[in-house]
Amino acid sequence: MSLLLEHREKLNLTQEELAIKSGISVRTIQRIESGVKPKGYTLERLCKALGISKEDLLKEESKKINKQLIKYINLSSILLLIVPLGSIIMPLILMRWKKEINALTKQIISIQILWTLSFLIVTLLIAFLSKWFSFSKEIIPLAMLVLIITNLYVIIRNTAEIEKNNKLHINLKFSFI
Repeated sequence: MSLLLEHREKLNLTQEELAIKSGISVRTIQRIESGVKPKGYTLERLCKALGISKEDLLKEESKKINKQLIKYINLSSILLLIVPLGSIIMPLILMRWKKEINALTKQIISIQILWTLSFLIVTLLIAFLSKWFSFSKEIIPLAMLVLIITNLYVIIRNTAEIEKNNKLHINLKFSFI
């Protein structure tokens, strides 16, 4: 059910009544209720007519998010301890298989892609620098362990935040997918 439809029904308004109250055409209201996101003037007029904020009308519907499945997708990233690239492959497989493709799952996979790239770059950089500055050979496995523990922290912290607030605590401002 669309958020506009929910808010309209709470006020016991028909589409025609909302169109008159907001100055927006009935056809536009129908489009928005079928899934088109309102923008600009239309968004402002609808929010004013319904007495709600823009965020209330644009927020993702939490009813459609399967919180338990998203937590499993996030926790499946721990597979990195066993399988190389497992932190990307397993969440991606679960996301596609269960058809749980949304902003949260895309962020989870994007974080793991970024972490994997960072892990590779940092490990190679430390290996290069350890030869250049004659560091002990134990520094490479130690750095890898620290990076893995950091990723485990990110996974566990995000899982706790999904449980608590249906969002990620540690997220990116962009997405790879």
